[in-house]
Amino acid sequence: MPIELKMPALSPTMEEGTLAKWLVKEGDDVKSGDILAEIETDKATMEFEAVDEGKIAKILVPEGTDGVKVGAPIAIMAGEGESVESAGASAPKADTAPPPTPKAAPEPKADATPKAPPPPQAPVETPAAPPQPAAAPRAEGERIKASPLARKLAQAQGIDLAAIQGSGPGGRIVRADLGKAAGGVVAAPAAAAAAPMATHLVTPGPFEEAIPHEAVKLSNVRKTIARRLTESKQQIPHIYLTVDINLDALLNLRGELNKGLESRNIKLSVNDLMIKALAMALIEVPECNVSFAGDTLFKYSRADISVAVSIPGGLITPIVADAGGKSVSAIATEIHDLAARAKEGKLQPDEYQGGTASLSNMGMYGIKNFEAVINPPQGMIMAIGAGEKRPYVINDSLQIATVMSATGSFDHRAIDGADGARLMQAFKRLVENPLGMLA
Repeated sequence: MPIELKMPALSPTMEEGTLAKWLVKEGDDVKSGDILAEIETDKATMEFEAVDEGKIAKILVPEGTDGVKVGAPIAIMAGEGESVESAGASAPKADTAPPPTPKAAPEPKADATPKAPPPPQAPVETPAAPPQPAAAPRAEGERIKASPLARKLAQAQGIDLAAIQGSGPGGRIVRADLGKAAGGVVAAPAAAAAAPMATHLVTPGPFEEAIPHEAVKLSNVRKTIARRLTESKQQIPHIYLTVDINLDALLNLRGELNKGLESRNIKLSVNDLMIKALAMALIEVPECNVSFAGDTLFKYSRADISVAVSIPGGLITPIVADAGGKSVSAIATEIHDLAARAKEGKLQPDEYQGGTASLSNMGMYGIKNFEAVINPPQGMIMAIGAGEKRPYVINDSLQIATVMSATGSFDHRAIDGADGARLMQAFKRLVENPLGMLA
C-alpha cells in the first residue's frame, strides 16, 4: 500500500513551511533515519527524516515551494512489494495554493415587467464534521513525548497529555494538537490575544524607484522575527536597568582556567562565564525567573538560558538547560556545539524553544551598551556590551580597569523594578567575584 509522506510540524507554532530542498529523487530507496528533505519552518531550516522503509514513487511538491500546509502530502513512497508505477499512479495532487476567489455573480438587467417572488428556499443543513478518532491508548508507564511549550500550555489549561495523539515527528505532541483536544486553537501564554501585525506592502515611491535596489523576499525565519519582535514591543512594557561591571578579576580567572583546560581542548569565552553568572543570579533572585501568562505567573525553579546566536538570514536562541547547575567547562562545550549546529540549521525544536531568560552579547562587535528586546514568553533578557579600559574607582582611588556595561530588559507586568535591580546587583557581584561561580 502506498505511504504518504506529509509535511511535518517541526515546531509548535508551525502551520506551514517552505520545502527548501529535496535530498532524494523519484526511484530512490530510503530507509528509516534517511534525510529526505530540508524544510524551512518559522524558526529555522531543518531536516526531514524518513520513518519507514521503501522507494520514493512520486514527489508531489517540488523544492522551493512556499506555503506548504502542515499535514499536506508532499511525496508518495511505495510500500514493500509494491511497484513505483502503481504507487505513483494513486498519488493525490498536492494542494499548496489558496482556493480561487469566487467570481461575483453578474448583475441582473433591469426589467420593467414585474415578476412573482421566487418560492422560499429550504434551509441547507451543514453536515457535521466527522468525529476525530480517539487517541490510541498508551501502555502503562510509557513516556509521553511532547514539546516544552505543549507541556506548559497543557498544564496551564488542565489538558491531559496522555489522552492526545501527537502529530509531530515520532508522535510528538505539539501546540496544534492541544487546540484539537480543546476543540479550538490554543493560544500561547500571553496577557491577551495579539493584534495581527500590519501586512500592507510598502512599494518604492517615485524618488526611491530611481535608486538601484533589489527586492528580497523575506524568509520564514525573518517573518517570524519581525512578527515576534513587533508583538514584544507592542505588548510587553519593558523596563531597562544598567550596571557597570569590573571585568579584571573574571578575565584573570578565565586565563588561569584556560591554561588548566588546554589538555581537554576546551577554551572558555567571556560569554560562557556570563551565561553561568546570569543563571546563578536568577536562582538567587527567583522573582525574575518568571513568565507572564495573563492571569497566571509561571515561576521556574531552574534557570535555562537562551543564548542569541546570529545565523544566515536571522537570529536563533539555542538553550543551555540548567546552566546554574553546570560547570563552566560543560557550558562552554555545550554552547559551542549548539552554536555550530544552529548555523547549520540542525537544531531540534526542544533545543531552541523554551528557556526561562535570554542573554545577548554584542561586545565582540565593539558595542558598548544596548537594550535588547524581550523574547516572549520569557520575563527578561540580559544585554552584554564590550569590555573596555575606563577610569574606575577601586578602594576609593581612581584607577584604570576593564569595565563592561550590562543592561537587563524586564517585563514590568511580571517583574518589579526593585526585583530587577536585585538581579542586576547579583549578576554584578558574581562577575566581579567569579570564584563564587566555581564553588
